[in-house]
Amino acid sequence: MHHDYPLITTLAAGFGLALVLGLLAVRLRLPALLGYLLAGVMIGPFTPGLVADGQIAAQLAEVGVMLLMFGVGLHFSLDDLLAVKRVALPGAILQIAVATALGAGLALWLGWAPGAALIFGLALSVASTVVLLRALEEAGVLDSMNGRIAVGWLVVEDLVMVLVLVLLPPLAGVLAGGAAVSFSELWPVLGKTLLQIGAFIALMLLAGRKLLPRVLWWVAASGSRELFTLGVLVAAISIAYFASQLFGVSFALGAFFAGMVMRESEFSHRAAEESLPLREAFAVLFFVSVGMLFDPMVLIRQPLQVLAVVAIIVFGKSLAAAMLVLAFRYPLNTALTVSAALAQIGEFSFILAGLGMQLGLLPAEGQSLILAGALISIALNPLLFRSVRPLLNWLRERSALARSLEAGADPLAGLPQETRPEFLSGQVVLLGYGGLGRRVAEALAAQGVPYVVVEQQRERVARLREAGIAAVWGDGADPLALVQAHVAKAGMLLVTVPDAVLARQAVSCARELNPGIECAVLADSADAAALLTQERIERVFSAEDEMAQAVSQHVLGRFGHA
Repeated sequence: MHHDYPLITTLAAGFGLALVLGLLAVRLRLPALLGYLLAGVMIGPFTPGLVADGQIAAQLAEVGVMLLMFGVGLHFSLDDLLAVKRVALPGAILQIAVATALGAGLALWLGWAPGAALIFGLALSVASTVVLLRALEEAGVLDSMNGRIAVGWLVVEDLVMVLVLVLLPPLAGVLAGGAAVSFSELWPVLGKTLLQIGAFIALMLLAGRKLLPRVLWWVAASGSRELFTLGVLVAAISIAYFASQLFGVSFALGAFFAGMVMRESEFSHRAAEESLPLREAFAVLFFVSVGMLFDPMVLIRQPLQVLAVVAIIVFGKSLAAAMLVLAFRYPLNTALTVSAALAQIGEFSFILAGLGMQLGLLPAEGQSLILAGALISIALNPLLFRSVRPLLNWLRERSALARSLEAGADPLAGLPQETRPEFLSGQVVLLGYGGLGRRVAEALAAQGVPYVVVEQQRERVARLREAGIAAVWGDGADPLALVQAHVAKAGMLLVTVPDAVLARQAVSCARELNPGIECAVLADSADAAALLTQERIERVFSAEDEMAQAVSQHVLGRFGHA
């Protein structure tokens, strides 16, 4: 007896193919997201074989969007953004403007309406959070200066896209060129929308910030892990739903603010951990459902248009990002890393394209071109990342301009001429001025031990200079930064940044410049400590070991065994 179960068929086919193609993509050193999209293409209506239920997939995708946006809000860090605000905030906004102009120009050349052109350009301007974070992590630069700038840049892009998703529905009539909303009615409509959004945000910040953690506290007190997971899921989806019903706010914005409020509670880490499997599962369904909308024939019917879209994503907006980073006087390696990280599009592009289709603004051709650009740019992104270092070395060897861009004429890249002599010989070169670095510096200053800070954050170096502290801006693994810190005459190199790759490179450079220097580094794990110990570094501090030792001494002291 045959039964028709479209939901189960869609889930089985979607998850099964996503697993197989995701594994294949990872084996080929490509993002798993590419496999999920291809799985959707295979069960979509434009390819032969099994065709999943599009309506069910669309509703599952809506849940995926809610949980994706909840995750974005849950991991949104204002501190990360503020740390690189001088480059990420203006840089991201200008890059979005350039990429939007390029995409809109292509759309207008194809004969589309201005509203469609605007949405198309915006969709090509924003990078994928999933792809960017995974690429930075695999390259080992997520916690570096370059990684923090790329992440801060992405945060600004995400915030701009959230604002676009909010404002697009009330502006749909004007963008469509129809009479649904005339210019005389535009400001009242926008005013009403902004008031609704403001009321929702105020409710979330005032009531939600107090109520949501308290509810989760009651749930956590039950001791049931599954109830806590259910509570987090209810918070994400229910807030998004009621925000849409009561305030006219999109599901995406409601879920985003639910995540932001959750982040500020003491349950943020547990909420992120417990909700991760659900968020990832529905994210897979979201990408599968997006793939179902892709018509592969667009690659044959419109190859030149597809190439133009890929060129805008991979070259146009990336070149704009690189030029902007260089304009803010960051080195060439930062510009290349940030531009490679942004040379793709992803989830926000899909959400924006879907909304444009719902509002009748974006033609189906536009959605197909956006999906084609996403598939190709995501596939190319790992190759771009792996080419950054060889390209940088090639440019350094052959171009005086590249060497000058890498070294820079930045006054923060070298010690001031009035630096006192005791800071130039026998000093401690302190790599990193985060929480640990600052405490070490305070201890050295209290004992009158001279030190020079090498720090990757320009704003932090500027503040140190204002406080009269000898500081150099640059990457601690870069010989130029160590030379400026006078490591050749230093007594010790102390690496307080928990980055094993950077520590190893910094120690190697320091020993080349000063074979007799003593080196001490901080490792963020026992495995990293073991690897660094093999480099014959004089002292390796493991955060885990030092904490275990401190706790053990306290407990033994309590029982008279100190």
